[in-house]
Amino acid sequence: MPSFSARRPLRFVRVLAGDRAWLVAFGVESAGWLVYVAALRLATIALVQAVCASGIAVLAFASAHGHPGRLARHERLAVLVAVGGLVLLALSLVGTHQSDHVPDVAAVALWLVATTAGALVLALVGLGIARAAALGLAAGLLFAGGDICAKLVGYGGAWLLATVLLVACYAMGTSVLQGGFQRGDALTAAGLATLATNAVPIAAGFAVFGEQLPAGARGVLQLAAFASLVVSAVLLAGRAAEPSRA
Repeated sequence: MPSFSARRPLRFVRVLAGDRAWLVAFGVESAGWLVYVAALRLATIALVQAVCASGIAVLAFASAHGHPGRLARHERLAVLVAVGGLVLLALSLVGTHQSDHVPDVAAVALWLVATTAGALVLALVGLGIARAAALGLAAGLLFAGGDICAKLVGYGGAWLLATVLLVACYAMGTSVLQGGFQRGDALTAAGLATLATNAVPIAAGFAVFGEQLPAGARGVLQLAAFASLVVSAVLLAGRAAEPSRA
């Protein structure tokens, strides 16, 4: 697709809206997001994000056109780690009840300001990181902000105002991620985006929403599951450390 520029947003929208394949993919993503929002009403944000993190393994499989042997060794390891993380997560949930609490407004505001500021710095400055990697991380932070807002909206009442921030974060994140895709391969941009999108809300679940790990061995299993899914995303984004020819 033609290169995108933030200085020409209307052209950016026209290009995307005129591409049938992109519209179909965006429609599928939107349907998945509605299921995600429903999941947030039933479970804690850390738990839901951990399950969502396994989607990066599906992306790796798709990028190899259904032939895992075409993946690099660290990518195959990442898929195995992601699957293992899901198994550990399932085992940790046996006989437990997950819960969270309505967060403090100040804590939410501080968390969202920090993630948005970090995203803007990465997108505009880059901090010396390869462009595709920087944009992927920036998009992930913006999506993380949107996911946290989605959890807030589920509480109803005054929290419905978070819908405005939700739309803004997802819109900016989508735009930034498209730029990342154009400056590197899918696993570089999406791998790092997934890392931030899932790791940040998981941390927010414990720091902002008052979630707690199950007691005993189940807590150890769940912590190992979270770590496995984050490590999987890091492995898949490993190529981002390589110099960009572009």
